[in-house]
Amino acid sequence: MDERPRQPRVGSYVAVDLGAASGRVVRGHFGEERLEFEELHRFSTEPAPQDGALRWSTRDLFAAISVGLTRAAQANPPVRSVGVDSWGCDYGLFDGAGQLLEEPICYRDARTDGALERAAAVMPLAEIHRVTGVQLLPFNTLFQLHAHVAGERWPRSAARLLPLPDVLHRMLCGSDSGERTHATTMQLLRHDSGEWDRELARRFGIPASILPRLVEPGARLGQLRAEVARATGLQGVEVIAPATHDTASAVAGTPLSDGVAFVSSGTWLLVGVERRAPLVNDATFAQNFTNEGGVAGTTRLLKNVCGLWLLEGLKKSWRAHGVDPPWEELEREVELSSAWSGVIDPDDPSFFRPDDMVAAVNEWLRSTDQPAPARPGAQARLVLESIALRCADVLATLAQLTGETLHAVRVIGGGSRNDFLNQTLADVTGLQVLAGPVEATALGNLLVQAIADGRFHDLAEGRAYLAQRLPARRYQPKSRAVAPLLLARFRRAVARRAEVASRYPSTRSQ
Repeated sequence: MDERPRQPRVGSYVAVDLGAASGRVVRGHFGEERLEFEELHRFSTEPAPQDGALRWSTRDLFAAISVGLTRAAQANPPVRSVGVDSWGCDYGLFDGAGQLLEEPICYRDARTDGALERAAAVMPLAEIHRVTGVQLLPFNTLFQLHAHVAGERWPRSAARLLPLPDVLHRMLCGSDSGERTHATTMQLLRHDSGEWDRELARRFGIPASILPRLVEPGARLGQLRAEVARATGLQGVEVIAPATHDTASAVAGTPLSDGVAFVSSGTWLLVGVERRAPLVNDATFAQNFTNEGGVAGTTRLLKNVCGLWLLEGLKKSWRAHGVDPPWEELEREVELSSAWSGVIDPDDPSFFRPDDMVAAVNEWLRSTDQPAPARPGAQARLVLESIALRCADVLATLAQLTGETLHAVRVIGGGSRNDFLNQTLADVTGLQVLAGPVEATALGNLLVQAIADGRFHDLAEGRAYLAQRLPARRYQPKSRAVAPLLLARFRRAVARRAEVASRYPSTRSQ
């Protein structure tokens, strides 16, 4: 082995971080004295109806990314590489000549309504989980593809499937590979071997030949296409696969230690722990937990919780009724509103795609004999308190599944700026909450590129660098005695809703 000191080139890295509502292009430089982090371009990523489905516009996404890359060309030190991460589950289809056949369909499209029921008719859900180790959600790629091949929209010339970040990598450099952390969320990969389960694909009518070759985080995918380099001014820049699933990048960019759970807080809240290997058994199936691949061979055992999507839905409903309080005013009203006026289950299907979020929340409360708050601040407080309680419920289950004692929770991502939610999470878990980094996903993306470039020896060294320069904000529980009482109240409300839904099935999707 070469024992000479590493002498990485001094350079910047560019992360394209796509969220389900907005995306941005950021530049990072891991200097010896300080971390440079610069947002170059922010843009909307909202899907829109097109050709009979709710779709993402890769043309618009790529145009916005190109704006950011053009600005990155002026960076000092110069850019060494670029990589893309995004939410999970969505994909693009290409023909044999490498042409995108249609714009990718959004996971919130109605084609996955009833997906689990249809899947169960093909294969027992417990068996699917036992093979893949993945949480059963109707919008998982397996179920999206099942709906796709069974419908009228499946392009018969499809020769290659690429996860959404790798669709954009292909547009950047021509790569035909899929990155592993994203693949682990698709419910088509065996958790034991890490290989595609072609028999599972066959049973669901999915041509296994379309599944791509997989590469690890940090893989070199190629240099920017000549036309992209000319248009942006970025010459000789490599495309590096980060952990392309945004949660994998976020956790990679988060200093973690034993006994510390994470909550990646945004549109969704990903609540889990980092482990050395998957945990798949009857209990993980019964509790619907998922195992997702991470950087350096790690696994995230977690559960998806509907998060700030609920708050965005409330805002949309208020605007439709001519009410649009500024954020500062809403924060004050949240603080002044009555605590624990009611609770909802954020993961109830009625909140997934409602026409009116306020009406959906009020109906849930009515069905469980709870009063509905009238003011926006009170509605927002109820939703935020309920999100915290759902996280506490998941964390309690995680401790049971793993046999590990948790002593802290690390909240990362954009939602970690929400002081009220952070303090409420500390109160309902009885655990210390450490908030930050806010930019965990982009930092994790940049960090994997820097490791591939030799700036850091490994993930541990990179995390230690971030921990020294990005101290966490700390929230202590105000009273540990109240936590189990509030959690019991939440579980009673959820049980009551389930009882009502069993008697009045229409409440399940209203």
